[in-house]
Amino acid sequence: MGANASNALNYLVSTLLNLYLCAVILRIVLGWVRADFYNPVSQLVWKITQPVLGPFQKAIPRWRRLDTAATAYLLVLAVIYIYIVAWMFGIGVSTFAVPLFAVLKIVVLAANLYTVALTFQAILSWFGPGVNNPASNILWSMNEPILRPIRRLVPSIAGLDLSPLLAIILMQVVVMLVPLPIFFRAGILG
Repeated sequence: MGANASNALNYLVSTLLNLYLCAVILRIVLGWVRADFYNPVSQLVWKITQPVLGPFQKAIPRWRRLDTAATAYLLVLAVIYIYIVAWMFGIGVSTFAVPLFAVLKIVVLAANLYTVALTFQAILSWFGPGVNNPASNILWSMNEPILRPIRRLVPSIAGLDLSPLLAIILMQVVVMLVPLPIFFRAGILG
């Protein structure tokens, strides 16, 4: 297989795995923040993840607001992701390092996912303040627990809420501080 075909395959596999990991992270986050289950975005995330998670949820009960089945599934998926990416790039990975890299991958994906969510919420607030749509409702449910403490520290300046900007900067600092090897950052959102 040529270098271009190999790069395209690596990109495709990594991107699809990253997108599915993001869907599982969203499922955990939306359950944690008690987002509206009947929202079309919540329903999409649920339908994408439910076929595999359904049997696990019968065996692994929830703990308070945490979907422990989805969390365990996310960790297993992240480990599989690390092994697949290591194999695609021909990298040897220590068996003891894989769980650590998997957790770091989840942290990077979650921070990047929140960066995208905060950016979209900020953009939606500029173009349609007060507009009620399914995406803005989910974004508000997801982002408000992060923005609320920042708003206490940084008040609005001349009516301009700078908390999303500060949150985005903090998320990207987290991404930069995570010692995840570059090979495992491949693909969309991290």
